[in-house]
Amino acid sequence: MEYLVGQEPHPVDDDLFKEPMRKRRRSDRDQRFRAFPSIEQSALKEYEKLESRTRRVLSNTYQKLIQSVFLDDSIPNGVKYLVLLTLIEKPPLDPIYIGLFGSTGAGKSSLINAIIQQAMFLPVSGESICTSCVVQVSSGCCEQYEAKIHLLSDQEWKEELKNLTKLLHRTEELDEWDRDDAVEEAVWKLRMLYGVGAERKSYEELLRAKPRGKIPTSRIITLKAEEAGELSVKLDPYIRTKRRDWDGESAESHIWPLIKHVEVTLSKSELIPEGVVLVDIPGTGDFNSKRDEMWKKTIDKCSVIWVISDIERVSGGRAHEDLLNESIKACQRGFCRDVALVVTKTDKLHLPEYLRERKVGKQAIQSQREAVLERNEMIKLQRNRILKEKLKRKLPVESKALGASDLVYTVSAQEYWQQALLTEEETEIPKLREYIRKRLLDKKRRMVTKYVTEAFGLLLLTDSFNCPEIPPNEHLHMSGLRRFVEEQVQLLEKAIDQCFAHIAQPLHEGVRNARTSYRRILGACLVRSRGNQGFHQTLKAVCLKNGIYASRTLPRIDLNEAITQPIYDQIDPVFGGIFRAGTPTGSALMPHIDAFKHSLQEKMTEIGIRNGWKYDNYKKSFLIQEISAILGGLEGYILRKKRRIYESLTTSVQNDLKPCYEEAAQITGKKACEKMKDVIRRGVDRQVAEGMFERAQERMQHQFQQLKNGITEKVKGSTATMLTLASPQGDGLYKELADVRTEYKEMEKLHRSLREVAENAVLRRGMQEFLLRASPSKAGPPKACI
Repeated sequence: MEYLVGQEPHPVDDDLFKEPMRKRRRSDRDQRFRAFPSIEQSALKEYEKLESRTRRVLSNTYQKLIQSVFLDDSIPNGVKYLVLLTLIEKPPLDPIYIGLFGSTGAGKSSLINAIIQQAMFLPVSGESICTSCVVQVSSGCCEQYEAKIHLLSDQEWKEELKNLTKLLHRTEELDEWDRDDAVEEAVWKLRMLYGVGAERKSYEELLRAKPRGKIPTSRIITLKAEEAGELSVKLDPYIRTKRRDWDGESAESHIWPLIKHVEVTLSKSELIPEGVVLVDIPGTGDFNSKRDEMWKKTIDKCSVIWVISDIERVSGGRAHEDLLNESIKACQRGFCRDVALVVTKTDKLHLPEYLRERKVGKQAIQSQREAVLERNEMIKLQRNRILKEKLKRKLPVESKALGASDLVYTVSAQEYWQQALLTEEETEIPKLREYIRKRLLDKKRRMVTKYVTEAFGLLLLTDSFNCPEIPPNEHLHMSGLRRFVEEQVQLLEKAIDQCFAHIAQPLHEGVRNARTSYRRILGACLVRSRGNQGFHQTLKAVCLKNGIYASRTLPRIDLNEAITQPIYDQIDPVFGGIFRAGTPTGSALMPHIDAFKHSLQEKMTEIGIRNGWKYDNYKKSFLIQEISAILGGLEGYILRKKRRIYESLTTSVQNDLKPCYEEAAQITGKKACEKMKDVIRRGVDRQVAEGMFERAQERMQHQFQQLKNGITEKVKGSTATMLTLASPQGDGLYKELADVRTEYKEMEKLHRSLREVAENAVLRRGMQEFLLRASPSKAGPPKACI
């Protein structure tokens, strides 16, 4: 604070559009937009100018105010709060997380490599199996390529080590045929980190053992390189692991079991804009609790999820369906707004077989290329219909995901590089890049518009504090406004109650369905085609993790989720409807908050006009904009709470079943598998008889009640502060502050420029569409195979 007080105010340029940056900084900024076509670059640069100048105006305002406010003890806290609002450093644009969600071998890494134009940058699944951790790839403004490898903390690894040794207890009695996936993975991890024979040691012995790899005390390994290929070579040993019978010699490979997640930052990219993060998400989670928690949180923070499935697996299979279901759940509980299916390896086609199965009567196929294009179009039509029907069953009809123009993409990373059959455009890699750019441009537009509008409101009010006149009857006006706000808050509470009441009936029906079907569902989860051979260790792993087991090679097992699925089947459409946008007449929550906002804004306008506020423009504009800021911030709060509410059912069931899981995990010896199953069945029966599903229902309804309380408390507190700031001098808030008229005038110009920038963007978009329609379509590559 002492440092800030001693600073001189920054000079304000008279010319609004003069960039106050050195050429080097301007060049750095321009480099960030290299991934965009020239038309989109122009719009981004204009938004960037608006944002940077707004930050500068607020900084100047703060520097002027701080010396006359914070050093004067007689200044009321309300005015100090106003000054602090100008100080708050708005964070840069939150990244757009695009999750590539798929099983090993689906082509996630190959797709990322093609999108970032770096062949073989991330290791691809072939003779090797890649790590099951989350890998994030983004571009930055730095000159170097960088990777940060985050390791499990010492405590996190100890927790996993304890579970691994419990899982391996007495497995030395088993032959190779009896060892299942859970045991094989546990053996592999321990051998990798501690060497051959580690699987036979106790937990206490392994705690004393020295790991083969070097583990930094910071638990972060940072790699840097001048070139992408150089970083790829350095990164390769950490995120590529060989088959389980391979005893790696690389010291880097030895710490693979400790890797939590990896962040890769590319140098300045001409293809991927700064502010976008591509996330390689494994399809099934992880046995380690922290890695599994990160897996789920990563899915939930993605605003876009691309379900990756290769052309040979897209037509069926449990793994593919599980990925789609998990992605749709992310729309319910997380920030996801768009879900799309990305079909990879679409160049793979056996022409004679395709022609034989092709229906008679269609136009003759002359080449492999024509067959691939026809098959791709057919896949799009089929999968688009199937995916849309699936989304309709789970999401409300107004959901953004349902309105997306493209739900299915057919891509080929191999053809993107070779172009033996398809053109670059036909591989649809450029189409995915275009989607990414449009999402970022739209988010930048909304963020800058909100930021400039809020800043203008602050300058309006700040300048109004220098008005020495008190409008007549001002106290009466503000008292009436306070009463009106209180009435509207009460109406909002009632509206929220009505909104949340829509979940009660489907929740009740879901509980009833769960009670009648849980035994059948549980039985299906506990049965394997090979009987108990090799399954009992997997079941033990399930119990050690309180009903959940995630493997890199087997479908994810979650007993808690499975037996609560009948409830989710009933509530999903209604739950999605509560947290959607729409009209305030339905069950949607946000429209009721928007209606509350508009009623307040209209009332303020009415009072200002009717009572002739001399400084109506100052006060009215500030109040209206501050209401938008307050209620706009509620959306993030609601979305964060949404996940806890949605998962409250499975969390409740998991907590109730924890004692029976713990009991089952202790069972060893002959017929251990059947005994574990019996303990689980009896435990679930007992909990259901004691009202397990009803308790889950009550806990979800309690979470909804807590959300309502949180919303109303935030609204009451924020509106009270806002009205105090807007109160007349008689409330003790008046103080002649520093002259900020220059900053106000510049902010007024910036606010006016928002409309101009938006209009320019519309004109540019129209010109771009015209040019695209006028340009001839590209022909296929000359090397098309016959």
